[in-house]
Amino acid sequence: MMSPAQRDAFLRETRIATLVTLQAGGAPTAVPVWFEWDGKTIQVFTSRRSAKIARIRSDARVCLAVAEPVGVPEAWVTVEGTASIEDEGGMELARRLAARYYTPDRAAAALASWERQADEWVVIRITPTRIASTGPA
Repeated sequence: MMSPAQRDAFLRETRIATLVTLQAGGAPTAVPVWFEWDGKTIQVFTSRRSAKIARIRSDARVCLAVAEPVGVPEAWVTVEGTASIEDEGGMELARRLAARYYTPDRAAAALASWERQADEWVVIRITPTRIASTGPA
């Protein structure tokens, strides 16, 4: 188990996470996402028309899993919680994350496209109800 400080540092690094939402019948579905951890909540940006948004509107229970790749000492964090959808801030979050996840040239190209649809982006905010982790001994 990671200490709170180790967990915080792990979640603040640039990593791809897996977001699990629930389909109407209760079956889970998982998608890779970029994310930002602010020390209290997880934020993800997406299109307001995405299937993730429809699933969250139906059932706000979610789980986000973040793990080290194969070949390095095992470490992971899972965040179970409740997701809310925020109509404001999606483009701002997209700008911050593009700068972290893409090279400068690729970020500039993506943002030029995304800016044309700035009103389309929303924020999924995950408020943890349970956080589990493991890390190198």
